[in-house]
Amino acid sequence: MKLKIIFINLVIIFLIAHSINAQNIGTIRGIITDSTNGEALAYGNVLVKELGKGASTDTRGYFLLPSIPAGNTYTLVATYVGYNAKELKVSVTPGKITHVDILLSPSALQLQTVEKIGYRIAEENATDIGLQRISVKNLDMLPKGVETDVFRSLQYIPGVRSTGDVSARYYVRGGSSNQNLVLLEGVPIYNPFHALGMFSAIDPELINNIEFHKGGFSAEYGGRISSVLNLITKDGNKNQFSGKASFSQLTGKALVEGPIPYGSFILTGRKSYSSEVLKKFLNDQNAPVEFYDVSFKLNYSNPEFMPISKFTVTGFLSNDKLDNDSPTQEDFEWSNNLFGFKWFQAVDDSPLFLDIGVSLSNFTGKVSPNESQSKEKNNELSDVSVDMNFTYVFDSKDELGLGLKIKEIRTDLFLENNFGAKSDIGSSGTIFSLFAKYKFLSTENFGVDIGTRINPIHLTKSATGNHFLEPRLSVTYRPFPALAIKAAVGKYIQELTTLSDETEIISLFEPWIITPDYLEPAVSNHYMAGLEFNFTENISFETEAYYKIAHNIPTLNDKKFYSADPDLVAGSQESYGFEFLFRFYQEPVNFTASYALSYAYKKVEDWLYYPRYDSRNALNLSLECNIGSGWQASVVWLYNSGLPFTQSIGYYDKFYFDELYSSKDYIYESYKPYALLRDINLGRMPDYHRLDINLSKKFDLSFISFSLDFSIINVYDRKNIFYFKRDTGERVNMLPFLPTATVKVEI
Repeated sequence: MKLKIIFINLVIIFLIAHSINAQNIGTIRGIITDSTNGEALAYGNVLVKELGKGASTDTRGYFLLPSIPAGNTYTLVATYVGYNAKELKVSVTPGKITHVDILLSPSALQLQTVEKIGYRIAEENATDIGLQRISVKNLDMLPKGVETDVFRSLQYIPGVRSTGDVSARYYVRGGSSNQNLVLLEGVPIYNPFHALGMFSAIDPELINNIEFHKGGFSAEYGGRISSVLNLITKDGNKNQFSGKASFSQLTGKALVEGPIPYGSFILTGRKSYSSEVLKKFLNDQNAPVEFYDVSFKLNYSNPEFMPISKFTVTGFLSNDKLDNDSPTQEDFEWSNNLFGFKWFQAVDDSPLFLDIGVSLSNFTGKVSPNESQSKEKNNELSDVSVDMNFTYVFDSKDELGLGLKIKEIRTDLFLENNFGAKSDIGSSGTIFSLFAKYKFLSTENFGVDIGTRINPIHLTKSATGNHFLEPRLSVTYRPFPALAIKAAVGKYIQELTTLSDETEIISLFEPWIITPDYLEPAVSNHYMAGLEFNFTENISFETEAYYKIAHNIPTLNDKKFYSADPDLVAGSQESYGFEFLFRFYQEPVNFTASYALSYAYKKVEDWLYYPRYDSRNALNLSLECNIGSGWQASVVWLYNSGLPFTQSIGYYDKFYFDELYSSKDYIYESYKPYALLRDINLGRMPDYHRLDINLSKKFDLSFISFSLDFSIINVYDRKNIFYFKRDTGERVNMLPFLPTATVKVEI
């Protein structure tokens, strides 16, 4: 009884002390936007000049400065790369939140300077190991295969691999491509590619900023075990109607944006009109690919209806068709349909932020055999989700995050084998997951993000107690301002997979399915550590080491003989490596050098081998410069050590029964050469390297402006091998010397 009385008294004393303290301090909250169009400026800086206390804006442009001594007027300084700094006076009221809207105007020199790619001014205790923030403005400066591409830009980041120039698919720190989560405004996209996977389906004109987590991501993200790509879209011009149109050798696209009552809208559309340039990607073979994508976003924010709130509706539609001219070849079709609704609310006079979202993401893939030997295939995935996230910021700057996610997922897969047997595989389930995390940020040079996902309801019946919790921890310690020591560990679970054949050079059909009940969900553990050192304001160096291990990875059963044999077996993955990144920025030059040493292994039924995307060494050198008169130039040199492949050791004549009765001539025509192969992926391709350059300029007239962009891929025409055709021995190379051009018009 005495202990109970003591406890109650302590609680009362704490509440009284907190109340008294609240009367002596206040909070400054606000948003930073572009004065010309109203777009939020993410990762900007806000500083209370008199106190030397600052904060960075989040992806919505919001910032929060708690525990400001009340009863005084302070000078607030807002800065953002490429914009004029702004100072304003703010009075802080005891126990209240003072809201300010800050509009920054672009610098007159913005078009003559080089913005740093991925640059941000992070808080000293930010727990951001493995996170890359990418400036979309500078994507246009990168050399282009045909046009600006979000996914291809990721391949310049250390730790990210691709299997060649032909594909925009990316592999992060030893994980496969289906282990990467791609979010558009928080909604997952299951097939974010165009043209056989050669290009991203996301129009970069739509994107405001990009967050790319290479691993160790915090508890609010779930469903994938390798990486997270978070794409935050523009809101649209809130001040005036405007439009853009651009034309490349592959597509034409347009953008329209403008204000609506208490809000804005943005609409983009893109369509291919020629596939001639694709021959350069496919060894001069015809590629009759047609595709389009349409995106839109509506925003509504009425302070009279609901103060400090924002409602958004997002949509994304894409379609690809590969219609071969010959009836003896199969046709392919893929499509995405995505819709989302979001409500963001900053609670008045409280440091509480609320996010509620409802979304639908649908993917379909289809193979039409026509008169070919292929069989019909159909795949459909439907994902309906509800999200609720809460963030509370304490006076100490600590943050509490809570959230829940409910997903209803259904997958359908129709297959027919060579004997005419048809399979209609359908599966559905519900995911109910929660997350909780706490960020300790009260100490300026030390930060901790600790949390977990809680999974009471799974998609698969085979989930065990091992899949109930996904604990995660990220730590940053800065012993002195120039040096940061970072580390992270985490557990990640994935219950969806694709049926992928690792032996295919270009995979045209990768259907999504829920992990079968005879396999447990995939589980991966991440371990990361790194250093960040800022020699000066313009020179920085980063290094990270990582180790990842994953179990229960669904893999196609290449030993299946009887119909009762499982289609998939469980494998494991292991990867580790070191990454280094050096940046130098001094107007008008921005130089970046990165190097990665990595090892990746996959094990299936006691058979250990290298996955096809394992490359031991990768070196990227990038130089960007303003060369005068408004012209911007960039040069990029890429090097990767050779990818693994399975070698042929001989051939024999194999008898094919399906040719016996269709042959018009003799029976020996049913024999065809068949390759005898060595153990999987023991061989290595020659090293890969190429030099790319880009030159661009924007011309401003009275009411219209236009941009010219010229790129040359593989300047010295390096013969980088893609693969050998086993039946003929013909060598197939990647991209040759390839000049490209893009014209953009803005009104």
